[in-house]
Amino acid sequence: MRRLLMTGGLVILTAVAASASPETDPSSHCPHAAAAALPTFDPEKIGLARIHGDYLEVRTADVWTGPCFANGEVNLTGHEAVLAWHVRGGEWQGVGLDDMQVVAVIRANATLGDPHARSLEARSVLVVDNRATSEQSEALVSFARAMGGELLDQVVSVKRAPIEMEVLRETGQASLKAGDFTELKTRALSHRDVHCGNESQYYPPLTDVAEARPAFTLAHRFSGEGLGSTWSVPDKRSAYIGTFAH
Repeated sequence: MRRLLMTGGLVILTAVAASASPETDPSSHCPHAAAAALPTFDPEKIGLARIHGDYLEVRTADVWTGPCFANGEVNLTGHEAVLAWHVRGGEWQGVGLDDMQVVAVIRANATLGDPHARSLEARSVLVVDNRATSEQSEALVSFARAMGGELLDQVVSVKRAPIEMEVLRETGQASLKAGDFTELKTRALSHRDVHCGNESQYYPPLTDVAEARPAFTLAHRFSGEGLGSTWSVPDKRSAYIGTFAH
C-alpha cells in the first residue's frame, strides 16, 4: 500500500507496510491529495529572474479541499484574499527592491478562482513597506499590479505601514503583519485536516509563482478601510506559501 506524508504542507507518496492503520496513514483518508502537484522550487529559474522572493496567499475559502466542499462554498465565501510578496533580491522598472515587501488585500464579487464565474470585479487595497523610498513605493505598486493582473485593476488606496513577513517553506509556517490592517499565520497541513478524503489543490494560486504549497490558516484578519468590509476567517485550509520569480 502507499502512504501520504505531509512535509511543510507538501504531500508525498511513499510505500508503507500493509499493517499501517487509518489513524497513522493519511492515505486511507486522502487518496487524491497529491493529484494536483504545483511547480517545484527551481534554483535556476530564481537565478535567471530579475526579481524573486517569498510569497504568501490566504483566502476566505479552502483552497486545499474536495469538490463537495468547494461546491458548497462557491459564491457564498471566498470573495476575499490577502497576497503578500517579500522581495529577496532584484529590481523592478530599474529600481532596486531588495528586502522590500508589499501586500494586496482583495475583495471581489464572486469566489476568487471560480472558473465558472461569469465576470469577476475586484477592489483592492495595497500596503507598501514603510521603509521604501517614494521611488521604491511606486515600483512596489507597479510590481504588485503586474503580478496580480485583473485582480488589482481597481486599487482603491495605497497605504504605507511596517510589514513583518516570514515564510518557512520547509515547515509550512508563515506569518504576516502589515501595520494594523492585516495579519496572517499558517502551519503545515496534516492528516487531521482531511475532511472528505477527496482533497486536492482545488483552487490554484491567484498569481504566478515559482513554487507554492497549500497550508492551514491559523489567522486571517483584515481590519482596514476601503473595501466596504472587514473580516477574520481563521482555521481553514485556505493558504499557499512559496516563492516567486519573474
